[in-house]
Amino acid sequence: MEFWQAETFNISEIDKELGWAQSIGMNCMRIYLHHAAWQQDKSGFKNRMCNVLSVAKKHGMKILFVFFDDCWNDKYAIGRQPLPRPGVHNSGWLKDPGNIVQKGGPLLDTLQAYVSDILRTFKDDKRILMWDLYNEPGQFDQHDNSRPLMKEAFGWARKINPSQPLTSGVYDDNEKAIAKFQVENSDIITYHSYDKPDVHQRRIDSLNKVSGGRPLICTEYMARKRGSTFAAILPMLKKQNIGAINWGLVDGKTQTKYAWDEKDWGNKEPAIWFHDIFRKDGVPYDSKETDLIKSLTKNKK
Repeated sequence: MEFWQAETFNISEIDKELGWAQSIGMNCMRIYLHHAAWQQDKSGFKNRMCNVLSVAKKHGMKILFVFFDDCWNDKYAIGRQPLPRPGVHNSGWLKDPGNIVQKGGPLLDTLQAYVSDILRTFKDDKRILMWDLYNEPGQFDQHDNSRPLMKEAFGWARKINPSQPLTSGVYDDNEKAIAKFQVENSDIITYHSYDKPDVHQRRIDSLNKVSGGRPLICTEYMARKRGSTFAAILPMLKKQNIGAINWGLVDGKTQTKYAWDEKDWGNKEPAIWFHDIFRKDGVPYDSKETDLIKSLTKNKK
């Protein structure tokens, strides 16, 4: 929420951090939107999106915007957000639109207007790689309750017919109905895997069987404590020509250097970072990792 609101939007910080990403050869960034920030200030919200896209282009990057999300906190409000709880992964991360959408009412009309307005405004913008319409629908015990909104989102998007591809990432083999819809309706197959190489490869193999020749992009991976590391996963994906977008860039307010289930670190440094690449000052958490990334992206800066 703070990323997109006028009083807390910080384009100079975005510029600086995208510069760090560029220095190791990254060429794409996945960024979440939120309908409440759009609803508060529609024109300002879109102007700020333009500013982000301009800075990204300066750094040789395209953006993958995400609309809806079923992860973490269900309640949200506009304005300055609470400070993070010490040591807690994603303590301030907000769902969009949250479980309230299942009660029906005018929110669904607002969400349709939101998706339609954003897509209509940016439908031919070449700085956008694609649109991720719904991140992990069904997460946090929502299961198939999220499928109706996912279907609506794809329907709204198809009416606008943007030039950029539409997608929603497969993330859980147990959510069979959701995964089936995602595969059948995505222009590019995207997926998440925070698993070790053998398990990750099984997801790739299963998706290749139903992809119909569509490209694959892994839009979330890299959780060091689970064996999903740059060294283990990135060469494997490059060999198969699969795009790779890891979770986490800079140690910040999301506190994703702590693992999902860690609660006892407080303000202390975790023994092993879960996500993220750079410290707050731009120094790599592990220079061997950034050297590897640069070697694979052919960027020697």
